[in-house]
Amino acid sequence: MFSFWKTPSGLAALGLIGAVTYFLVVEHQQHFFTFLPFLIFLACPLMHLFMHGKHGHGHGHGHGHGHGHGHSKHEEHEENKNIYQKGIEEGKRQSLINNKEGKS
Repeated sequence: MFSFWKTPSGLAALGLIGAVTYFLVVEHQQHFFTFLPFLIFLACPLMHLFMHGKHGHGHGHGHGHGHGHGHSKHEEHEENKNIYQKGIEEGKRQSLINNKEGKS
């Protein structure tokens, strides 16, 4: 997968971010540490927004998430439980098949 941070522009951006961070800490230490707790709290929703898609949410897995699909919370919970059980059973089957192949 292509990574922006390995391109010349990405490396320049990293250098700029590093320089800005250095001068914030060295030259504006009092201001920086005063606002640091707020920056940490701000990082939480920003990470949620920018990293949420990385672990499979919102990309359509063949079942609805209850948003406009007419599912109640209970129905959605039961559906998720059934999907989980099917995954466990499939994993057990695959494990048995792999064990049988390994013994042969």
